[in-house]
Amino acid sequence: MAGRISESGSDLDENSEINVTPFIDVMLVLLIIFMVAAPLATVDMKVDLPQSVAKPAPRDDKPVFVTLKADLTLAIGNDETARESFISELNRITNGNTETRVLLRADRLVDYGELMTVMNLIQSAGYGKIALVGLEAAPGR
Repeated sequence: MAGRISESGSDLDENSEINVTPFIDVMLVLLIIFMVAAPLATVDMKVDLPQSVAKPAPRDDKPVFVTLKADLTLAIGNDETARESFISELNRITNGNTETRVLLRADRLVDYGELMTVMNLIQSAGYGKIALVGLEAAPGR
């Protein structure tokens, strides 16, 4: 109970107002706990990703295709290239224009980690516009 000093000075009147400060403090602590714990609640599991039925985005007039084959060889367009000379070959084809959209396609047998390695290789060359290429699925699949 809280008391209030009356004007008479000697009597303490009872205060019936609720002190909400501790309630707010507890709610903020709980909010922080949930914000920290929520990302930790994710679970690693195998996922068979669905095919996309979205309308494809319009393509550039001369797209640059980078292909990662099942045997982990790289190709730009239809020409195979070694990983050591990949960045210089990509710069040659795009004339050094890092704003060029790079369309990355990979065989379905390629490991996801290998795909990310190639994406990191392209990004390290300064190309920020990377799009993944897939097959269109029929609606309802």
